[in-house]
Amino acid sequence: MPLSAPAPREHIHTRRVTCRGFRRADGLWDIEGHITDVKTYPFENDFRGPIEPGDPIHDMWIRLTVDDRFEVKAVEAVTDKSPYGVCPAITPNFQRLVGLRIRSGWTQKVKELLGGVEGCTHLVELLGPVATTAFQTIFPVLARERARGGSVDGDSPSAPAARKRPPLLLDTCHAFRSDGEVTRKQWPEYYTGND
Repeated sequence: MPLSAPAPREHIHTRRVTCRGFRRADGLWDIEGHITDVKTYPFENDFRGPIEPGDPIHDMWIRLTVDDRFEVKAVEAVTDKSPYGVCPAITPNFQRLVGLRIRSGWTQKVKELLGGVEGCTHLVELLGPVATTAFQTIFPVLARERARGGSVDGDSPSAPAARKRPPLLLDTCHAFRSDGEVTRKQWPEYYTGND
């Protein structure tokens, strides 16, 4: 069901976040995020001069290359457009993500490594949807391969009950809470609720 009809209003700003997931020929995964911020009116920017409607004030990209266990193997961050000339200089700091695993605690760790003056607010924010896109890309493929009898390393919602580690998704949101119905059905050995 869509949102209700709005009150009379004027369109001012559009932020677009696009994330895409790819399986690479070498068995790794590329998860890419792109963010743009666009105004509907012209304005002056001290660094870039006049910015016309539709010309992004922010145009930024990030690519995480991860393995089946969601460990970041490589990072590329690019700032094509920004309101200040110094903005692109921070992108090398995103290499700090290499070796980190996308799992519970990801957002907190990203903020520790790249929060405040150590990163770019917009690229750091983009890492949230990128992480979600990694799960949406990788888990279904690995689960399908496991169901076909393939040998796949890492955790997935359909991993066997003899797992030694909790599932990566456990307690990451309301649906996957340890005392919830989804956990009771998918991972009964980690269910903490009352029957």
